[in-house]
Amino acid sequence: MKYSYSNLLIILSFVASLFASSITLAEMPPPKTTGVSLNSQVPEINAKDIKGNKQTLKQLSGEKGLVLVFFRSADWCPFCKKHLVEINDWTQKLDDEGYKVAAISYDSIETLKMFSDERKLNYPLLADQDNKTMENYKVLNQEQKPGTMHYGIPYPGVMVIDKEGKLLYKYFYQGYRMRVNFEMIFNALNKKPSI
Repeated sequence: MKYSYSNLLIILSFVASLFASSITLAEMPPPKTTGVSLNSQVPEINAKDIKGNKQTLKQLSGEKGLVLVFFRSADWCPFCKKHLVEINDWTQKLDDEGYKVAAISYDSIETLKMFSDERKLNYPLLADQDNKTMENYKVLNQEQKPGTMHYGIPYPGVMVIDKEGKLLYKYFYQGYRMRVNFEMIFNALNKKPSI
């Protein structure tokens, strides 16, 4: 059953209140106000995959769009590593719903390739080593200063982008320990409206 863009937005807005089903509301950090505006056209991605190939939104997207995860590092961030492995369990289900998944960080291609190969990830990891995607998507962590070890990391979060390149949903964290629950994203995308 086909459903309209506005119905999908309603469903996705519901995600924000549901995606932490295993976490109490008191434990949930407030969302970070960052990133391009909802319903706006997102910029092109300026990053390379683990084979060194430049990727575009069109190449990364499924029939309905892309779930783009921004993470700090597959090298030194244990929370990111755990989340990247958990996401692996949801890629086929999301693909069946018409959405591909990709994850992006400031890590080197070599670091991402090693992690992806070791953990047998079935979705692309993207290297944004010049920070252009983080800057253009307005998610570059401003607490990290140029020249420091962690400069270039994004605020951790997720964006759901439709096949036309419009931002349907976003959620970013103030802190770094929590991550978006993919079960809730899947349930929201999979839910058929009763209208």
